[in-house]
Amino acid sequence: MISTRGRYALRVMIDLAEQADGNYIVLMDIAERQGISEKYLEGILANLSRAGLVLALRGRGGGYKLSKSPDKYTVASILRVTEGPLVPVACLAGEENNCAHRAECRTLPMWTKLGKLMDDYLESVSLADLMRENTDYVI
Repeated sequence: MISTRGRYALRVMIDLAEQADGNYIVLMDIAERQGISEKYLEGILANLSRAGLVLALRGRGGGYKLSKSPDKYTVASILRVTEGPLVPVACLAGEENNCAHRAECRTLPMWTKLGKLMDDYLESVSLADLMRENTDYVI
């Protein structure tokens, strides 16, 4: 399940993309447009900034803006910053599956395939796709 933090991160990234004019966008303006508390939004934007998805500038004239064009972001890349690994079960979250039952697990192939389907789909949808009013990205 995608958390509120992940859903809000997508909304904020769309907002930044739609307001993009080369200038930094003030946190308060984003919070007001999105109906998200400034404090909560600050944490989300700090994560996005640390990950290099947005540029942050402190002080007068500061704020946030995208670090690249909207078509260069995938939904998966944004959600991974706020959600961590996008997998259906915990045993698939690490580099290596260390589950004691992996050798005899009859459901592991199903979970692995579901994880790949989810990842492939979320990698196929860009921020630019989400900005469009049509739903070409929907299966």
